[in-house]
Amino acid sequence: MAGPGRRLPALAGLPSGAASKWEIREKVWEHLEASGLAEFPRPVHGRIPNFKGAPHAATRLLGLQEFQAARTVKINPDAPQRNARFLTLEARKTLLVPTPRLRTGLFNRIVPPPGATKEVLRKCATSQGVKEYSVPVGLDGKAQVDLVVVGSVAVSEKGWRIGKGEGYADMEYAMMVSMGAVQEDTPVVTIVHDCQVLDIAEELLDDHDLTVDYILTPTRTIQTNCKRPKPQGIMWHKVSSEMLGKIPILKTLRSREKQAGKDVTLQDEHPALANTNRAALSNKKVMPANTQPRAAPGSAPVGQSHVESDPVNPRLEGSDTITTVYVGNLPGSLRVSELKSALREFQVIPVRLNWQGAQHRVFLEYRDKGTADRAVSSLQGLSLGGNTLRVELAKSQRNKGRGEINSHK
Repeated sequence: MAGPGRRLPALAGLPSGAASKWEIREKVWEHLEASGLAEFPRPVHGRIPNFKGAPHAATRLLGLQEFQAARTVKINPDAPQRNARFLTLEARKTLLVPTPRLRTGLFNRIVPPPGATKEVLRKCATSQGVKEYSVPVGLDGKAQVDLVVVGSVAVSEKGWRIGKGEGYADMEYAMMVSMGAVQEDTPVVTIVHDCQVLDIAEELLDDHDLTVDYILTPTRTIQTNCKRPKPQGIMWHKVSSEMLGKIPILKTLRSREKQAGKDVTLQDEHPALANTNRAALSNKKVMPANTQPRAAPGSAPVGQSHVESDPVNPRLEGSDTITTVYVGNLPGSLRVSELKSALREFQVIPVRLNWQGAQHRVFLEYRDKGTADRAVSSLQGLSLGGNTLRVELAKSQRNKGRGEINSHK
């Protein structure tokens, strides 16, 4: 193993446990951009970041006995893992890549054309190649995954992993457990830059968070010897009806587990658990069940207004009492999806969101003042895209309708 890699100076001075997951993500993204380590696609904010040296870090896979022995490898579709996908194909192993946001299933199996050259294999490893040279693998495909490669924004030498905040890697793994594709001892690998290897407080981890067994960087191969159990399947009490509606394969899995006699009560079907989740510590991540997809490229840029209601709780649309939180000083580059990640991180998801990017502000509507006050407390002083947010209760409130809020002009 190589000597210690470069640590992330921006986090070095933080007391243990002081940083939330969101703060850690922001520091990593900012450091990668500021230090010139970030690679296309940029900016890396809101992504599993690509970095200089990612192809070399991926070559460390070849030295892992677990990779050498693996017949089927599942690798996430992000840019920093492109060379890992190529090396898997070059080694004539079966490569499975998750479908984006699990919209059309769980996996695509990459099938290179007969006699594929290295150049063709490299194309197969790109996002476009995944589209052109793949076939879907359904629940009845009986996939057996021998090695899992996931992306990370930050990871600790103990194996604690922080993703980009949307929870899809955790959900993918839980679904693989449910369909019998992975076993308790299936190794999980992540590929990151040395500066993404940080000290992470174990208190930040939830029971659905995926841990890793190996960390590959441009300078090191780190075996974490992590003993923390990985997710044992889908935690239905943390899955919302919204997520169920967006992931067809999740519906099928739920139906099968229900027939098998398992408790598949959803989060919004179980008020007591839902209230407990909302009252959790603000540094805990909401399960992927509560996540909403990142905006597609070009959607709701900062110069446009954007109003939407929370589809998870349509019954709240006509609530008689709405408390509105004003969030100002939004950076010009910020997108709605990035703000949503922060809201999910602090578990202060609003009933309705009124995005006024041209004015660098957003209004968040909550059905009770307690949640609104918690949102103010959680978001106050948060830095997004280099700007410290200004957060307070809106000066004027509205109860119903979608008209524009006229306070904070």
